[in-house]
Amino acid sequence: MAANEQAPASNTIKDPADWTTGDEPATGAQESYLHTLASEAHEDVPEELTKAEASQMIDDLQGKTGRGQ
Repeated sequence: MAANEQAPASNTIKDPADWTTGDEPATGAQESYLHTLASEAHEDVPEELTKAEASQMIDDLQGKTGRGQ
């Protein structure tokens, strides 16, 4: 692949709402990263998020903070 070509979009990325484990509690890693992002974005992290909710919040906060791009 040439340097100026982009890789094709991956079809392995699933919407968190479709995860079979999405309703399980958020992982420690998700919670830690969420608190880091929320601190930078001056936002609060709700208690007892699910994995899917945490993933969606991480995506939102990455957009607000410019991380993960």
